[in-house]
Amino acid sequence: MKQSYRIMSANEAAECIEHDHMVAFSGFTPAGAPKVLPAAIAKRALAHHQQQQAFQIRLLTGASISAQADDELAKADALSWRAPYQTASLLREKINQGAVSFVDLHLSEVAQMVNYGFFGDIDVAVIEASAITADGKVYLTSGIGNSPVFLHKAKKIIIELNHYHRPRVAELADIITPGAPPRRNTLPIFHTLDKVGQPYVQVDPVKIVAVVETELPDATNSLERENPLCEQIADNVVNFLLNELKLGRIPSEFLPLQSGVGNINNAVMKRLGSNPHIPPFMMYSEVLQESVVPLLEEGKILGVSASSLTVSPASLQKIYDNMDFFSSRIVLRPQEISNHPEIIRRLGVIALNVGLEFDIYGHANSTHVCGTELVNGIGGSADFERNAYLSIFMAPSIVKGGNVSTIVPMCTHVDHSEHSVKVIVTEQGVADLRGLSPMQRAVAIINHCAHPLYRDYLHRYLAQAKGGHLHHNLAQAFQLHQNLHQFGSMLAP
Repeated sequence: MKQSYRIMSANEAAECIEHDHMVAFSGFTPAGAPKVLPAAIAKRALAHHQQQQAFQIRLLTGASISAQADDELAKADALSWRAPYQTASLLREKINQGAVSFVDLHLSEVAQMVNYGFFGDIDVAVIEASAITADGKVYLTSGIGNSPVFLHKAKKIIIELNHYHRPRVAELADIITPGAPPRRNTLPIFHTLDKVGQPYVQVDPVKIVAVVETELPDATNSLERENPLCEQIADNVVNFLLNELKLGRIPSEFLPLQSGVGNINNAVMKRLGSNPHIPPFMMYSEVLQESVVPLLEEGKILGVSASSLTVSPASLQKIYDNMDFFSSRIVLRPQEISNHPEIIRRLGVIALNVGLEFDIYGHANSTHVCGTELVNGIGGSADFERNAYLSIFMAPSIVKGGNVSTIVPMCTHVDHSEHSVKVIVTEQGVADLRGLSPMQRAVAIINHCAHPLYRDYLHRYLAQAKGGHLHHNLAQAFQLHQNLHQFGSMLAP
């Protein structure tokens, strides 16, 4: 007997979601995330609140979704709990006020945590698909994320059937679900473009309680135009990698790259692509970002494995219009595979990520301003940084017109320890920390990465601080941050 799915409006489908439900959304970044259910859930919450009735959901996603969707839910006071990552200003404000409980997670670990019920049952999964079949095959769109495990574990499934996406997007997908410990098998991925799974997720069709048809593009976060600061950081990264090639510490055919999203990362990718001495290379990353598409067309990037197509609508349409070319060069995987520690280690990935602040010993903070205010979350940066062949962190040496130094005596929050951070790059230069003792690391970071405005202060701190293996003056370790709170600048008046 063939399953027939009930077509509903977004508002009708949202009625399947009740107060305190654990709801899981598809997507990884805005790519592949639900387009119309977030607003419908927010509308349902507001209607309940007007009747003096409680209505808040707990929301689990792949990574971020669109900032508009998160903010619509936050504005409607529809969220009580959120994980594992977000990029929305209003939601961020509510998290920092304590109005929404936020759980910051390594992205590679979320699927396993869901499988073993760490967060409880998933009541409803809202999943964007390009197609579904009567026997329960769900073909995902531009972002895979955690959708496979959400589909498997959810009690009920709402499908957003998005006709904007071409059916051939399924050719990019490689869906595999690892077995559960202690009987988890090796994943036979020995090359960036190896495919080991299926192009769809198989579910029990009875669980699909609603299908909502849409035809909407992924939301995109516009990047600023490149600026000389980003370009100088990018040049420093490229020159460092060229020297590693020259010394034979990177093989002549190069190694796969992972690159985060943002202005600095886009500048790095463009500089790598334009440098004739960098050989054509692969990417094993979380996202395929905007700057990668032309490099694929030019043959500078040979292939990309990622969890989402985080690109503009124009670039996505270019991919769809040229699937004969791109389908053999792009693989989209679940995030527990794109961020899988063992595969990252096996392939020898070079990780390129951006941090907020670094201390003089190489600890990195990528999530909290002054140790208290959440920005976005750790995301997948540590999945790569802890397991990469080379873990490179990048940042400007100063921000806020020089009022804030990103190199400080002690990080106010540590996401990445000194044991995993191998290289720090600012526009000032490169600190290669491999094989250096803590005191040697401190000198290298201050001399090569700190801005001249702060270099003397940091040298004095190091010279005057006492200790053993590490030197710190606990009474003065956060003096720069205290100056910032008191005077609006880390530089004391």
